[in-house]
Amino acid sequence: MILKIFTKTLIIAALGVTIIIGNSFVAPESESFGNNFTASENYPSSFHITNFYSEHAEFKAIEKQVERFMSREQMVGASVAIAKDGKLVYTKGFGYADKENEVPVEPYYQFRIASVSKLVTAVGIFKLIEDDELSLDQHVFGSDGILNDSVYLNYRDKKVEQITVLNLLNHSGGWTTRWGDPMFMPTVVAHKLHKELPVNQQDIIEFVLSKRLHFKPGGMSYYSNFGFMVLGEIISKVSGMPYEEYIQTHVLYPQGIFDMKIGGSYQKDRNEYEVKYYEPEVTYNVEDYSGSGEMVLRSYGGNDMKTLGAAGGWVASSTDLLKLLLAVDEMPSIKDVLTKESIEKMITPVSPGMSTLGWRRVNEHGWFRTGTLAGTSALMVRKKDGLAYVVLFNTGNWKGSRLANDIFRMMERGIKGVDEWPQYDLFELDNVWASKKHRPQVIF
Repeated sequence: MILKIFTKTLIIAALGVTIIIGNSFVAPESESFGNNFTASENYPSSFHITNFYSEHAEFKAIEKQVERFMSREQMVGASVAIAKDGKLVYTKGFGYADKENEVPVEPYYQFRIASVSKLVTAVGIFKLIEDDELSLDQHVFGSDGILNDSVYLNYRDKKVEQITVLNLLNHSGGWTTRWGDPMFMPTVVAHKLHKELPVNQQDIIEFVLSKRLHFKPGGMSYYSNFGFMVLGEIISKVSGMPYEEYIQTHVLYPQGIFDMKIGGSYQKDRNEYEVKYYEPEVTYNVEDYSGSGEMVLRSYGGNDMKTLGAAGGWVASSTDLLKLLLAVDEMPSIKDVLTKESIEKMITPVSPGMSTLGWRRVNEHGWFRTGTLAGTSALMVRKKDGLAYVVLFNTGNWKGSRLANDIFRMMERGIKGVDEWPQYDLFELDNVWASKKHRPQVIF
């Protein structure tokens, strides 16, 4: 026991960090430090904050709500990160990242974030706008459009020439899912184009342009995964860089977010610290998107994560995703990655009934971005009282997008049970390790 205490003391001393609560200095109440991670020389990685640092009695109300929710909804694993006035005050994993091998979730474990990816893409678009490389009123298709490559000029409906970047951002491009979502029907796309599976982004755009629009661009908002995939292609075309690389180097790395990336479609493609994904016990298999002929789970082979990319393909930890949220929250505590003018445009519908840009919903309760995909549920919330939080699950649910409402209610009940928020900032742990000795510097 003495050796254990001595070892723990040495680890904390090496970090050179104490956690401040009120006017006193204390260490978290825990007998285990968790996993100590040091990045390899050629791989810049965000510091991995463990469950160790959130073992405090004041958070029991939150943990009780999360554990009840997971039991009721049969969730295998979860990750929660909470900030108050720009400071990371709580971050913890629940349940299992790998149920079969009983690997518990730590805050640094990565989850698919599904449509939360759309907010990431919207931020990238506004970075290009602020750099005078793009504008909201630019046309997307047609000979004078951004995507004027020859393969996209053989469109059926001339009204596609009216589609602007703004229309894609607020889901008013003119498409509905009347005949299905083109992002999730690769076999149909391949058959129409007389191509072999798998199909790519260019194939899907070509397929959609061969159809008529369902409404006039700008006439209404109808949620479109396809529209955000097109935004990813715009970022690539305008920046001259692959979409993922542009987002990482111009949006994420400057915020100290080094682990976010586009995920893979199969278990073998999992990142080193990525969770496994689970579906409800009563589910069904679908055809493998790659054309192998196998019947697979949607969470592993049913969806092409690389093609979803800008619309739903990112993986992230709750702590890294919270960093991004705080960089676009218009709060004074942390310098935003975008200007106040850009953020205002993102949260303000162009007219009543139209969608916000990147965010799912903005109202008196807060700013919300949700994400739902087979094996994944995600919610990020920014509130006007300085609280912000991210909740990620690695389990699917038949409630689909409606589950986000239940997650929000669960979190609000837990938060009400916290009498006083700590004054420390767990993000400061990242600064301690951001040196040449522990992590290579990233040059932008």
